[in-house]
Amino acid sequence: MHYVSADRISKSYGIKPLFTNITFHISEGDKIALIARNGSGKSTLLKILAGKDTLDDGTLWVHKDVTVALFEQEPQFAEELSVLDNIFHYRHPVAEAMRNYEKILADGSKDHVALSAALAKIDELGAWDFEAKVHQILNKLNIKELDQKVKTLSGGQRKRVALAQVLIDIGFEHKHVLLIMDEPTNHLDVGMVEWLENYLNQQKVTLLMVTHDRYFLEDVCDEIWELDNEVLYTYEGDYQSYLEKKAARIENTIANIDKARNQFRKELEWMRKQPKARTTKSKSRQDNFYEIETKAKQKVVDNQVELQMKMSRLGGKIAELKKVYKSYGDKVILKGFDYTFKKGERIGIIGQNGAGKSTFLQMLQGLEPQDSGKINIGETVIFGNFSQQGLEIKEDMRLIEFVKNIAENFPLADGSTITASQFLTLFLFPPEQQYTYLSKLSGGEKKRLQLLAVLFRNPNFLILDEPTNDLDLPTLSVLENFLDDYPGCLVIVSHDRYFMDRLVDHLFVFEGDGVVRDFPGNYSNYRIEERAKEKKIPITGTKKAEDEVPKPVAKPVAVIPEKKKFSFKDKREYDQLEKEIAALEAEKVTITEKMMDANLNYDQVQQLSNRMVHITQLLEEKEMRWLELSEYIS
Repeated sequence: MHYVSADRISKSYGIKPLFTNITFHISEGDKIALIARNGSGKSTLLKILAGKDTLDDGTLWVHKDVTVALFEQEPQFAEELSVLDNIFHYRHPVAEAMRNYEKILADGSKDHVALSAALAKIDELGAWDFEAKVHQILNKLNIKELDQKVKTLSGGQRKRVALAQVLIDIGFEHKHVLLIMDEPTNHLDVGMVEWLENYLNQQKVTLLMVTHDRYFLEDVCDEIWELDNEVLYTYEGDYQSYLEKKAARIENTIANIDKARNQFRKELEWMRKQPKARTTKSKSRQDNFYEIETKAKQKVVDNQVELQMKMSRLGGKIAELKKVYKSYGDKVILKGFDYTFKKGERIGIIGQNGAGKSTFLQMLQGLEPQDSGKINIGETVIFGNFSQQGLEIKEDMRLIEFVKNIAENFPLADGSTITASQFLTLFLFPPEQQYTYLSKLSGGEKKRLQLLAVLFRNPNFLILDEPTNDLDLPTLSVLENFLDDYPGCLVIVSHDRYFMDRLVDHLFVFEGDGVVRDFPGNYSNYRIEERAKEKKIPITGTKKAEDEVPKPVAKPVAVIPEKKKFSFKDKREYDQLEKEIAALEAEKVTITEKMMDANLNYDQVQQLSNRMVHITQLLEEKEMRWLELSEYIS
């Protein structure tokens, strides 16, 4: 069943075309990722599909039975209402029952009559499965203060509430849902992102999303659309397949352009030889000439940067931290931290929000004092700091002026230099955009310029604090290619697992209470070790098992005295579940042992890790069902 069909649709802003005459279909069950540079029209296309923007031309058809749910980067709320009222904003029986029930729980009410009535209503609507799903969503997204007014929330909290709202909305009554998501992983920690991956993979949902998280894209989507120079290209398969097919497309395009250029040269020679008075036949050839000229003058932009920079000299002494302590009141950030940085180090920093990662970076640069201990920085060290605070602009100016105020030229390893304009072009600011005022740039473009400004100062010790937020995939590719060959020290804080895996050699893991562990591997290696160390969850129903997947609140006997009978079918399912859980537990132990083998290559480790994630999810589901059935055994 086609959910959406678009035929030759176009959209421009002013004189700038975003896309022209593009055609596509979205069918039931599709899971599509949309890739494009910032400013190319990704968010606009999503809003058009959701009915929040209009087309300039073409035809868009959405099936009458399909409900379109949109998760936006800047969510809209009823600011004066509570989190609870914003999440359950639908006038729907299940939504009303859920809102009432959650409100009673949030208030801590001991009104057993009200609780009994709320439970009875949920039971009447057959909404217990949905109640369990709601609890899982709220728990995994760490949404606890349901009575808090939305206007008091931070940016990250707003995004998580908006995500919970849309995930809960699509579960109410809609049989056919097109879920559209614009950067859903921004402001989520890695655990939340991994949970969202599993959740979307389990749901029977049709999905179109924009994301810069390539592991998330790889795990969730099976089709990729790329919006490039007003044209929409579609690629079946995962992200790796997309990269291979795009490379083949570019090669093919270049070959066709070369062919057109050869033909163009011949036609140009013929045109110059012709007299001014032309016959009908030559007029036809003249028209054909202009078509060939258009093809021959096409430009292929392949966002790959090979830039051997001439880095400022880095001496033997870089940075040395000795017995460093740091606290804020009772909150301990560092407790006797020791480390000596070496040339060319590439370190990733991970840990829960609030564990002290950003404070550590500030201390390293001398921007925040330690309580005790020593931090010695080498005389030749030049820090380049890409912070979460964003671009600092004292006055509005043009792009090219902003960069030239830093330096006119950028030195290369071979002794040559490139101009500020050439450097801007490498980082996807073409010459025609370089005279744009900074105030006219999008959020993503400002992030890209901030990054460029840091690099253009030619630092030899780069600190990148969440550099991938708001950057599109083409820009990330440019940045990663640049950093691949960066010869200085590199310290990265990021929730982007792909970015971290590609660029870092080891991790500082902020475990809380001042403990920082030096882990010898990248982020995926760390997650594999963490999963391997997980203790088995007993099938008797411990607190850990209950915490993993929140189960429906048991209906009190005093409220609902009638007990469900344990049928023959239930008994058979119960016995089968015991066998399946035991088998999965055994397989989990086997995989854990295999992953300890140091001779495994990366692909083998990744395959085992993926299987471990799948088994863990299955165990959670089967243990939940086992617990439900065990309640009815007398």
